[in-house]
Amino acid sequence: MWRSDRSLVGPLLPTRSDIDALNRVFSEAFTERYRRDGLSGVRVPYLNPAIWHYAIDDAGDGAMIWRDGRGELVAFNMVHRSGSEGWMGPLAVRTDRQGHGEGQTIVMAGVTWLQAQGVATIGLETMPRTTDNIGFYSRLGFLPGQMTITLQRDRLRDDGAAGIRLGALPRDAQVGAMASCRALAAVAAPGVDFTREIDLTLSHQLGDVTMMHRGGELRAFALWHTAPLAQGRGSDELRVLKLVAPDVETTMELLGAIEREAVIAGMHRMAIRCQTRQDELYAALLADRFRVHWTDLRMTLAGYAEVPPRGVLLSNWEI
Repeated sequence: MWRSDRSLVGPLLPTRSDIDALNRVFSEAFTERYRRDGLSGVRVPYLNPAIWHYAIDDAGDGAMIWRDGRGELVAFNMVHRSGSEGWMGPLAVRTDRQGHGEGQTIVMAGVTWLQAQGVATIGLETMPRTTDNIGFYSRLGFLPGQMTITLQRDRLRDDGAAGIRLGALPRDAQVGAMASCRALAAVAAPGVDFTREIDLTLSHQLGDVTMMHRGGELRAFALWHTAPLAQGRGSDELRVLKLVAPDVETTMELLGAIEREAVIAGMHRMAIRCQTRQDELYAALLADRFRVHWTDLRMTLAGYAEVPPRGVLLSNWEI
């Protein structure tokens, strides 16, 4: 009698040759998730291979895949650490293997890896309308927290103050600038460090960092990408991934400088993911004609909650 292969081998480290398989599992799993949520017309596209390269390199040893007995990809979990901040994403299980415990296996492998790294925060983001996902993560010890709201502006302006682009600096100056970014992030949230993402963004040529100074000292910075997320699509959106600033006023000034960079780069849209803890910033973005585009629910493992930052700190938990 024929029996389906239920074996699960891993976690293993992915290679560049796994990107096509990662894309298939990613697209099919999330398309099926939308279908079960009543959005049957949505087809999730493959991710740009450059984004996968970045995700795998950023995760490092936290990039995990699982295979079946035939060597075919079953599941993956890209587990990231930004200093003391740990998070997971993207992660997915092949549709024919869902509902058999594989999801719990890959999530708990990520939790174990992050705990071994000594992080203070362990989190992930999921769609707030998807009660199955929220219930699943809750059973594994994750608690619902703030929302992450993606806001977009379609009509870009180029009249903002000019910032300094880290990628335009000589290499030795880049090293010093990244050290300043690390120190500023640690002031906002002790232990948080975005320099790995900054270095990989520059080396993979996905975007850059805009910095603002006052009196010769770094006042604020933001990491952004312009590389398209979807495979085969052109670059038309600048996405702010990480941002540190002392207050809302400085944040809005920094975003004006980034918007100017978006215009120079020929982008048609600018997006920023704002956690709802930053309610004053959220109100300022709406007043500045950003519009709500998407929502995610932020969940953290019990005992590993986020520490409220000093000032403004935005950190996406998606690639």
